[in-house]
Amino acid sequence: MMGLWSEFKTIRHRRAALRARFDIRRSFARLEESCVPSYCHDNWLAAAAAWLRLVRAARLWERLASNGPVLDFGAGSGELAHFIEAESYCFVEGDDFLSQAILSFVPTAGKRVLGDLEDGFFAAIFALDSLEHNEDVAALVDRILPALRDDGVFIVSGPTENALYRAGRAIAGFQGDYHMTNIIEIEWILGQRMKCVKRTRVPFGVPLFHVSAWRLIEK
Repeated sequence: MMGLWSEFKTIRHRRAALRARFDIRRSFARLEESCVPSYCHDNWLAAAAAWLRLVRAARLWERLASNGPVLDFGAGSGELAHFIEAESYCFVEGDDFLSQAILSFVPTAGKRVLGDLEDGFFAAIFALDSLEHNEDVAALVDRILPALRDDGVFIVSGPTENALYRAGRAIAGFQGDYHMTNIIEIEWILGQRMKCVKRTRVPFGVPLFHVSAWRLIEK
């Protein structure tokens, strides 16, 4: 389990690695839907909000997940892999530009395709700041959940899209028109299929983002 100092050192290391890998200014349009610009933002408040929800998700995994393989859906640059010590780390990422970055950062990572996931295979599935980019979240969730073990945990994060969030996004220089929905609607969809075992507001209780953990409802 990472302590605060280890988390801080990892964040510093990963910010440097991302800045070395990506020319964020020139590639901003391509990277904006990922969290990479947020992770590397010059404004430390904007960057901290991004890293903090990743840290909170990793802590939920440490508390709630059993041993076993992990799937990172919509992985972006795969930063999650640097905050957890999973039996194996697999990812689904549709952007080859980002997929290649993940494989360079984490050579042991397993690239997966949504349509080829094994039923009941993963001890934990993460969907961090990814579901809100899709028009039909319910259909997407119904494709992902069969891959979760009966005792598995599904960990999700996303923006509230409230007025405070929109103001912060504008100050940080992001558009946000690629968000089709918000975490409130996503959690409602999950609530029809799963039970929420933990939910937190990020950062520090301010309702900009939710990070939550879910389990399948026993039949």
